Amino acid sequence: METIIGQKSTAAAGGNSGLIKDATAATFMADVVQASMQAPVLVDFWAPWCQPCKQLTPALEKVVTEAKGAVRLVKVNIDDNQMIAQQLRIQSVPTVLVFHRGQPVDGFQGAVPESQLKQFVQALIGPGADGGQEVAPLMEAAERAFEAGDMTGAAALFAEVLKLDPANPEAIAGLAHASIRGKNYDQARAILARAPKEHENHTDIVGARAALALAEETKDVGDVQVLLAKLTADPENLQARYDLALALTNAGDHDGAANHLLEIIRRNRAWNDEAARKQLIKMFEAMGPTSPFTLANRRRLSSLLFT
Repeated sequence: METIIGQKSTAAAGGNSGLIKDATAATFMADVVQASMQAPVLVDFWAPWCQPCKQLTPALEKVVTEAKGAVRLVKVNIDDNQMIAQQLRIQSVPTVLVFHRGQPVDGFQGAVPESQLKQFVQALIGPGADGGQEVAPLMEAAERAFEAGDMTGAAALFAEVLKLDPANPEAIAGLAHASIRGKNYDQARAILARAPKEHENHTDIVGARAALALAEETKDVGDVQVLLAKLTADPENLQARYDLALALTNAGDHDGAANHLLEIIRRNRAWNDEAARKQLIKMFEAMGPTSPFTLANRRRLSSLLFT
């Protein structure tokens, strides 16, 4: 294992080689992406010339060691691994990103006190081993109910998770999404306000906020059937097609909405200051970067824009 110049590697010092590692471009996939399938991985981006890094990294190592395997730490020297830093858009150090299930889901910048690091890690791992065992099946059941369209059942299950783990960002976001689907926008806003500060940039929380903004933006656009009839009568009416896409979004027909937005882009990508493309980007933010909807329609959008 490579020892990072200018910063002592705890892994090299012995005792924690399974929990704390120094990564390079060659090992990043195994040490971070693949390892995050088993437990959250904190990635500490640092540089030898960075003084705050010298304060943060030892505190991170201590907190991760005390977590006894519930989380892992990978350190990346941005001077030696510029490609990784560029791909993940690291603009300053120290920056910490959290990878879970193969994706970056949370993070923070700057040297934060050890007490805050403990709170951050505790929020990642939940209320403890027993509580974690109870939370996992509840989350799975809540997600199944949500996908089946049972918003009442999903909300009840997400609420049960939050009784066990009040800071759980996935459950907070899930409960907010259930409220959004029920058009209870004030309730969704109140739920999202409960998200701890350390999770304000969590992927699920960001997505739920985007979904709420999108729902409120499209709530008064009009009736789907009326707009569909208007478009049928005049297929060249891009405003009618755009309004129909908004109405379909509010009705939960995201695929239908995307089809109309992409059709606008195909016909006239610059229409109304690229309104269709911008609306589609908002949908990607609301649905999440790894959702099948986002992945499929990003490819469709790229095909239109770059051909």
